Amino acid sequence: MNYYQYGYPAYSHYRNAPNMAYAHIQGGPLAPGLKGYVFFREVQNGVEVFAEVTGLPSYKEGEGDQKPIGPHGFHLHEKGVCEIGEPNEPFTSAGGHWNPTNQPHGNHAGDFPVLFSNDGYAKMSFFTNKFNVKDVIGKGVIIHQNPDDFRSQPSGDAGKRLACGVIMGYGAS
Repeated sequence: MNYYQYGYPAYSHYRNAPNMAYAHIQGGPLAPGLKGYVFFREVQNGVEVFAEVTGLPSYKEGEGDQKPIGPHGFHLHEKGVCEIGEPNEPFTSAGGHWNPTNQPHGNHAGDFPVLFSNDGYAKMSFFTNKFNVKDVIGKGVIIHQNPDDFRSQPSGDAGKRLACGVIMGYGAS
């Protein structure tokens, strides 16, 4: 179909395309096989976030004073820096949760639902009105070892950082 004959611009030019961004997620020393993508797409009244990752550790029930492994905390962090640093505490270079309005934990703009590992695979989409796509470009996406409790201050006690990605923009600006 020739879209020009109908007055539509070619899709490859991204004219009138929604603002979009993405992060390529890569596991660190604690989960080297973890990889995936997170997409951010401007929609009416907010942003749709879509995540697809593989290589997540399987769920392991907590025992004694040890927390369960999974479901996995999933957040936006202040800095788009994914340096491993200390192998036992990787990705601390990404800083804390992104919290532009100084809200208590559980209501940070960067607090996302947890990721459930299904034999190492997770796929999820959700809507948020706490930011727009332009706000998150350059921030970091972190996947944690443990679930977020959404109440411990300042960051939900989600445990070690397993994977990191830097959010990059594309599409209309």
